Amino acid sequence: MYTMTIIFALSMTIPSMVFLLSLFLYMRTSQDRHKLSPFECGFDPNSCARIPFSTRFFLLAIIFIVFDIEVVLLMPVPIIINSSPSLYCVLTLLFFFIILLMGLIHEWNEGSINWLS
Repeated sequence: MYTMTIIFALSMTIPSMVFLLSLFLYMRTSQDRHKLSPFECGFDPNSCARIPFSTRFFLLAIIFIVFDIEVVLLMPVPIIINSSPSLYCVLTLLFFFIILLMGLIHEWNEGSINWLS
């Protein structure tokens, strides 16, 4: 009854154990200064990590991420409307658009979107 589950569990467990065993057996322990330093692409790793940056840029990036996720949620809208063009579906999507528009207007009034001011 559970043969496929047992076979699946074994096929995942045995290669994982072999991988971990080979990792511990062949692990090199050479430690040098460059391998112990953190890798930061394009930055000097010996400088101060606490460089100042604009909090307005951070806020704009967060707003972009939030609205970008909301746009991704809008991707299946044409398929949904095509499959069931009911009044409930249209009203739900209209409500979602109104919420998005209210959020955009609020951020605009707060001045979060204006980068230069």
